[in-house]
Amino acid sequence: MTELIKAAVLTAVNKSLEMQEFPAPVPSTGGAVVAVAYAGICGTDIHLKSGNLPVPMPIVMGHEAVGTIAALDPALSTDINGAPLRVGDRVVWSNNIPCGRCHECLVLKERTLCKSRKIYGINRSSNDAPHLLGGMAEQIALEAGTAIIRIPDDVAFEEVIALGCAGPTALHGMLENLTIHPGDTVAVQGSGPVGLAAAMYAKQMGANQVILLGAPASRLELALEIGACDEVIDMGIYTDPTARLEKLRQMTAQERGADVVIECAGVPAAVAESLDLARPNGQVLILGQYTDHGATPINPHYITKKQLKIFGSWGFAEAHYVKYVESLSQLRRRHDLGALLTVFALEDVNEAMDTVAAGQCTKAVLRP
Repeated sequence: MTELIKAAVLTAVNKSLEMQEFPAPVPSTGGAVVAVAYAGICGTDIHLKSGNLPVPMPIVMGHEAVGTIAALDPALSTDINGAPLRVGDRVVWSNNIPCGRCHECLVLKERTLCKSRKIYGINRSSNDAPHLLGGMAEQIALEAGTAIIRIPDDVAFEEVIALGCAGPTALHGMLENLTIHPGDTVAVQGSGPVGLAAAMYAKQMGANQVILLGAPASRLELALEIGACDEVIDMGIYTDPTARLEKLRQMTAQERGADVVIECAGVPAAVAESLDLARPNGQVLILGQYTDHGATPINPHYITKKQLKIFGSWGFAEAHYVKYVESLSQLRRRHDLGALLTVFALEDVNEAMDTVAAGQCTKAVLRP
């Protein structure tokens, strides 16, 4: 009998995901089959389900996962770093495969902007063989060109998936755009996984003070507990932007404001607020606007008057995921990454999605 593999499938906008079964995949040329240990649920998954981002349906969801190699094609013998790959190895992988041929890939050298990227769990329909092209499944079929990375021996699955796609997303934006000096104050807007990742990396890059603005209080308490930030501003208490600005200024030297502001909230109004939070000649990174929630009023006079440096960053490419995995050995020594997780069974995917949508956990993951 053919072995059947369970997967969580989105069949229509705003519809509960269905548990479906597909034939067990075999490795394609240059590919691998991975038994999924954990699949993360990202805020983007909530947007996909609600129709804010168009995806081909039906689709096995999940663009962040970790697992163990179950089968390898003979043409695939090493990971992206040249380390040997064998059945049984613990691995993680970049969730997208840029085409490598377009203007964005070759001329701009910005693989994150490739319009033809194949993205697991986002633009790969389960109608198309090998069907299991998302992480919310017992197995995933990784195709040739996927940047597969062996997980260091001292890093647990839970520690890799804790920051899922948030870690490499934050690294891409921060390493390629920002200059953080020792002694700097960094303000991070948003206390979800991207905000927490940005806060942790700001500390690693030399920031003296990291202030996290977000909600709910439970997330802020956890962020302080694991040392992701130094101080918090609870937006459930400071509900007015003017009050938040005054509170932040009181926390900074000479009440100048933050040297660096990183927007990870995903709310358009946060972008306008980021300009206020930054000190004159400060840096602002817009990292959280992955879904089009519409326009927001911005006074461009403040950009000019304060002489701000403003950057945008989209997703991540293979190099950023390699950097993320390389950073985990140090990151795990400084922060209890596993404390971020709330674990659900694969079959409880809809409960997990609802929990994430309601902001009732920091990082939900599925365990097949």
